[in-house]
Amino acid sequence: MSDQTMAAGFAAAFLDYAVSEGAPRDGLLAASGLAENDLADQDARIPVAAYHALIAAGIETTGDTSLLLRHVLETRLETMSIVGQIVHASTSFPHSLGQLNRYARLMADVPIPGGRDRFELVREADAVWLVDNSPSDGDWMAIEASFARFISEFRRSAPEYPFEQALEVTYAPPPHANRYPELFRVPVTFRAARNALRINPVWLDEAFDGGKDYVFGVFTRHADALLQDLATNDTVRSSVESRMLSDLHEGSMSMDRIARDLGMSRQTLYRRLKEEGVTFAEVHDELRRRMAIDYLGTRKVSVGETAYLLGFSEASAFVRAFRRWTGSSPTAWMNE
Repeated sequence: MSDQTMAAGFAAAFLDYAVSEGAPRDGLLAASGLAENDLADQDARIPVAAYHALIAAGIETTGDTSLLLRHVLETRLETMSIVGQIVHASTSFPHSLGQLNRYARLMADVPIPGGRDRFELVREADAVWLVDNSPSDGDWMAIEASFARFISEFRRSAPEYPFEQALEVTYAPPPHANRYPELFRVPVTFRAARNALRINPVWLDEAFDGGKDYVFGVFTRHADALLQDLATNDTVRSSVESRMLSDLHEGSMSMDRIARDLGMSRQTLYRRLKEEGVTFAEVHDELRRRMAIDYLGTRKVSVGETAYLLGFSEASAFVRAFRRWTGSSPTAWMNE
């Protein structure tokens, strides 16, 4: 579809990489029809067709058909999209895959036939395969990049447990197929019946050590501004809020842990907050409300994404809380 869009962060990252490989920046932008301003905000939307034109121009000017593949293997998803932040904050690979499917459209509009998830895990005897259900139509570029992204993230985060074991792709060998052994490092079957990556089954059970270092990501500007405001208020409540912020996505908050972080007992924290006229639960609820208003006020964040970042297990629970806070649904509030 000609009106498909995607996050500008991917184009901006590829542009920088292609330029580092010797491609002319102005020439690439002209070929894609994009301007620097179009790429200034990684969450902005650009036409998918413009991204494809950018890649084609980069390949043409460098003479390297593996340019996109190498770019994906050498870069980090969290620097391009909020989805990367969410994936890295997940508790396990199956959990992160669920988040990836849930927020895939934030990265790019890719219609999946039959309304299926883009990625699914399939067990076959003792093998586990990660299947990409997106239509490829014989095109190698999008498929090899999607699997390379998984491989790249795991190579960087946990090189001691190789993620990839074998690759099956529906397309014919691309012009740079001779580089696959060096780049993918696994046996590859071309012209297969599906697009699938066999993965190390250890990752079905291995817990991720993700969390607060990644959760806010592109929202750092919001959190930093709020923290600065809190620092101006010398109250126990502001100290509690400061410590809640980085773990807000976890949902429930441990009063015992925060009291310990503040160097006091749970009973002392309860008493000090009571003296300021609030309870621990009220502080948590009010912080969620303020962050919801902050996130949705930018109009760059979906309702589901905001629910995740505020620690709600379901978007419906967030909608109910937002109605309680404002008397309106999140969507209606944003459209006012």
